[in-house]
Amino acid sequence: QVQLVESGGGLVQPGGSLRLSCSGSGFAFRHYGLSWYRQAPGKERELVAAISAMYDNSRYKDSVKGRFTISRDNMKNMVYLQMNGLKPEDTAVYYCCRGWERADYCGQGTQVTVSS
Repeated sequence: QVQLVESGGGLVQPGGSLRLSCSGSGFAFRHYGLSWYRQAPGKERELVAAISAMYDNSRYKDSVKGRFTISRDNMKNMVYLQMNGLKPEDTAVYYCCRGWERADYCGQGTQVTVSS
């Protein structure tokens, strides 16, 4: 079965950095686009970044452009989200999902808290 397992969340001060990792299994990893979503308390889940299956095209939510970078390693079945210049409004549970246009499977999520 499809499994996506996130890691790397935690508590960080404003301006700090975190790198989220996600391991995928149970599907042909290299053939799928992958994405990171987040959900803050009381808000809807939103797309943060996505990377395509081919050519590593990427797209980002406007508010994270220039601060976050999504990447993938098909040899290791891993997708990453490097987050720099973190802000309190980035606080949320971050989910790794399969899909470029639409997510069909997501992991359990990892908490990111940005606070001083």
